[in-house]
Amino acid sequence: MAGSASKSFTLILLAMSFYFNSSSAARVTPQSSIDFIRTSCSTTIYPKLCYSSLSIHSSTIQTSPELLANAALNVTLSSAKSTSAKMSTLSQSHGLKPREVSAMEDCVEELTDAVYELKKSIDEMSHAKKSNFRMMISDVQTWVSAALTDESTCSDGFEGNAMNGNLKTAVRGKIVHTAQLTSNALALINNYAFRHG
Repeated sequence: MAGSASKSFTLILLAMSFYFNSSSAARVTPQSSIDFIRTSCSTTIYPKLCYSSLSIHSSTIQTSPELLANAALNVTLSSAKSTSAKMSTLSQSHGLKPREVSAMEDCVEELTDAVYELKKSIDEMSHAKKSNFRMMISDVQTWVSAALTDESTCSDGFEGNAMNGNLKTAVRGKIVHTAQLTSNALALINNYAFRHG
């Protein structure tokens, strides 16, 4: 008798767990996640770039503003790292004028700072206690803003006619792309802070 009661109880638990799992799955469909990302990205300065860089992570993001902000930071960090590596390689190219080498080296330094600030932001968001959310989000906003400033400073070093045209185009294109991702990440972090508050 006790055995059949425990079997019934197990069946009820299984049924309940199936019900709750299926109902939560019904709430977050791949399409609702895509719609959430598209809507969230529409509040950024570069919505197309935002959507194209984040929609591939829709299964992880689902409809969470926190996961969206985290994904945006990770995508931005990846871009900043690869841009920094590319710049480091380019700065050692033969035939560069001293002014170009100097601008490249300054840029690598700025991007190294940006990478550090983005890493700190990701770390802070993943380890912060929810009780001090305001302080955490304020730190993250400060660091991501600093990363954006570093990227802009780097880009400014390539203005003017003293630069090789092809080099300037290649470098600025990469930095601008990273800066736009950073701008989008900051907007999504601000949205997350607003929704949480």
